[in-house]
Amino acid sequence: MLLDEAIAGLQPRPGGRYLDGTFGGGGHTRALLAASAPDGIVLALDADPAAIERGCAMRQEPGIGDRLIVARTNFADLATVARDRGVVPLDGILLDLGLSSFQLDAPERGFAFRFEGPLDMRFDPERGSPARELVNTLPERELADLIWRFGEEPASRRIARAIVREREARPIETTGELAEIVSRAVGGRRGRDTHPATRTFQALRIATNQELEALEAALAGALDVLAPGGRLAVIAFHSLEDRLVKRFIERERAACICPPGLPVCTCGHTPRLQKVTRRAIRPGAAEMAANPRARSAVLRVAERLPDERTDTPNGVPL
Repeated sequence: MLLDEAIAGLQPRPGGRYLDGTFGGGGHTRALLAASAPDGIVLALDADPAAIERGCAMRQEPGIGDRLIVARTNFADLATVARDRGVVPLDGILLDLGLSSFQLDAPERGFAFRFEGPLDMRFDPERGSPARELVNTLPERELADLIWRFGEEPASRRIARAIVREREARPIETTGELAEIVSRAVGGRRGRDTHPATRTFQALRIATNQELEALEAALAGALDVLAPGGRLAVIAFHSLEDRLVKRFIERERAACICPPGLPVCTCGHTPRLQKVTRRAIRPGAAEMAANPRARSAVLRVAERLPDERTDTPNGVPL
C-alpha cells in the first residue's frame, strides 16, 4: 500500500543504506533494493518468524544476497539493531504500520474475525501473552477503557459488559466467539460500513503488541540513526498511529517546545526534522479499488536536518 508514494518520498539511490521496519510480504524491501541497486543495502526487520523466513528466501535471489540484511525484532529496537549491523547512518527508514496480508489471511494467528481461529493477535507468536488473556482476565472497567482508548469504540462499555457476562459462563477462546459477542452487544451490522467488531479487534491487537509504545520508540530511534538529509516515511492505518506520527514530526521541526505562556524560551530545543510532505498522502482511487485494505492508509515523510553541534562528521551519534 502506497508503495510508489513511499519510495518516491524516500528517494533511494545507489549505494544508500535503508531500513524497512516491517518486512511483511517484502514488497517495500524489494522496491528499496531495486531503487538502490547495484550496491545499496536494506536492513529489514520483523517480529514475525514467518516474515523472517520470507526475507531469508529473498536473500537467495540474484542481485540481492548480502545487500539484504534480515533481523527478527520489533522495530522499536531499530536504532540498536542498525548500529549492531553496522549500517548507520541510514539514508532512509520506512515504517509500514499495517498488518501484512499473510497475517490477516492466517486463521491460526487470530487477527481477523472473518476466520475462526484462536484469539492470539501477537506479531511474534513465541513471545508475550495472546489477546485472549486480556479478553478473559481484565476487569470490566479496564477492558472498556482499553476498547475505547485503542479502538475509539463508542460502545466500549456495552461491549466490555457483554464480554464479561459471556466469560463468566466459559472462557472466550476464538475470534468467531468474540466477534459474535461484540456484534450482539451493539445490535449487529445495520447501518455500518464495517463489521461491528472491527474497532474492538483493533484495540486488542494494539494492546497485545504494545504498538503505540513501539512506534514511539521507533520514531525516537529513527532520529538517532538517520543521516542528515536522510528521510523517514511512515504509513499509518488508523488515527491513533497517524496522530502520534504527526505530533512527533511537528515537535521535532519546532524551534521551541516550551509550554504556552512562558515569556522566554527555556527548552533549548533544536529542530531536527523538516516536512517533505505538507499534507498526509492517501491512496488514489485505483489503488483503493484494487485493494480495499488501502482505504485507511496515510503516508507522512520527513527529512533529518543536520545537527547544529555534533561530535561526529555525519551528525549521527554512533
